[in-house]
Amino acid sequence: MRAVSELGAVIGRSSSEEQLLVDAARWLKDSTHANSCEILIPTASGGLNIMASTEHPEIAGRARLARGVGLVGRVFQTVKSIFVADELLEHPIRRELPGLDETGARSAAVIPIPGADECAGVVYLTRREPWAFTSREQAKIEARVRDLSIALAAFRVGRDVGSKVNQMGVINEVTDTIAGSPYLEEVLQLLVGITARRFNYRVVTVRLLDESRQELILRATQATNKAYQKKRAIKLGESIAGRAISSGQPIIVEDVQRSEEYIGHDLAEEQGLHSMVCVPLVVQNRPVGVMSCYTSEVRSFTEDEIAVLETLAKQAALSIEHAKLQVRNTLMQEMHHRVKNNLQQIASLLRLQIRHPHHKSMEDALEDSLNRIQAIAAVHDLLSRDDLDHVSIRHIAEMLGQHQQQSFMLPGKNIRFSFRGHEVHLNTNQATQVALILNEMISNAVEHGFKHTHVGEIHVTVEDKKGEIGLWVANDGDPLPEGFDGETDGQLGLQIIRSLSGALAGKFKIENRLGWTVCEVRFTRQAAE
Repeated sequence: MRAVSELGAVIGRSSSEEQLLVDAARWLKDSTHANSCEILIPTASGGLNIMASTEHPEIAGRARLARGVGLVGRVFQTVKSIFVADELLEHPIRRELPGLDETGARSAAVIPIPGADECAGVVYLTRREPWAFTSREQAKIEARVRDLSIALAAFRVGRDVGSKVNQMGVINEVTDTIAGSPYLEEVLQLLVGITARRFNYRVVTVRLLDESRQELILRATQATNKAYQKKRAIKLGESIAGRAISSGQPIIVEDVQRSEEYIGHDLAEEQGLHSMVCVPLVVQNRPVGVMSCYTSEVRSFTEDEIAVLETLAKQAALSIEHAKLQVRNTLMQEMHHRVKNNLQQIASLLRLQIRHPHHKSMEDALEDSLNRIQAIAAVHDLLSRDDLDHVSIRHIAEMLGQHQQQSFMLPGKNIRFSFRGHEVHLNTNQATQVALILNEMISNAVEHGFKHTHVGEIHVTVEDKKGEIGLWVANDGDPLPEGFDGETDGQLGLQIIRSLSGALAGKFKIENRLGWTVCEVRFTRQAAE
């Protein structure tokens, strides 16, 4: 969201395509953490012109490359990205870009800029160190270049505007560009950026309707003031925007600084906002939000201007609904995938239970299986309340500890749990495995650490050292037997811990330390799915 918002700001302040490309090159370099960025655009004569360079701005508009030459030329011809993770200077098809000193470059991402009918150009990003191009990293870089493509197309549509007589048709073309994006944040940020620039508005905002809370939430603005970007949600009944939604008609305020109904006079004065038009975003007679446009002077809004804004609002509302449907479809596919993986994991655990030579009673075996299923459920419970792709290890540990105390603690036992350490978040795949590991570690601490001892403590500690995660479950109850071997001894619980630690490419050990039995697992945190 932050990157898309920054691109919206780039669009809003660019007065020419050349300036847009220069600002976009800096934005791409920063948002991808590259050391340099060049943007090349095709020329009418058949070559590629370097139109923006973060390291050598003096060559912009002067240096040219023949089509088909080097990595850039290959990408332009095939319209397929090339990622060079290391030894860039030794790549067999690499050629020097004119005017650039690449002696320190080690890696590169060469990405085509999508166009309506053909490749609209090439983005050339380099780093001075190796670049680990995971599938997620590649997708992120290509998404940033698609953002640039949409911005460039929108800018060119706006640039080609003729007179005000053609304004309605031009805005329809701009909304076609907006409608082409499947991402909600892109749609909103492009909407506010293009609208502000085309109509010379001081500020444009979009608020979307939260039907459950009957509030309008600020979701996009091209204003750079941080206080403005953090404006609070407003209730439908207390605002001009709410009145626009209720009536289904645009509402014009001559001067928001003097309007008693307007919320936020202090920011209006600080930003120099005066006249406002608030246009509802409606799909099939159902309101989804509002777009508010502010001027820097007191003035009237013409009928033609209002008609154009209403057309733009209708197109934007359709794009918003389309983006929401895309997200819902993606989420459903992701949830089906996660449920399938977790059912397979449960099946594997049950097979281990069946094959294990130390047979328990049917009741005990079912209780163990129930406990493991509960650990997986804890991850999904946190997913329903927290971030879609990340789960807190400490929250998992606290939920599992509470579950142990409520459901599996034997009468007469007084065991106090303590949870400490860093607040570490994991992707769902690792979180599920860690939940099962923590469940076995805590269960073993309760069952075996306090088999004879009735009073004591269990400490659960989480540590993060630059992505290297350490988990400790320690108890001051019964020590490990003399000669216990953590690599081979132990029942099914330790076998599961060893197996899942291996699946995490981690290390596991259990030992007596200073009167405590300490179970430790270490592994490397992965990025989100």
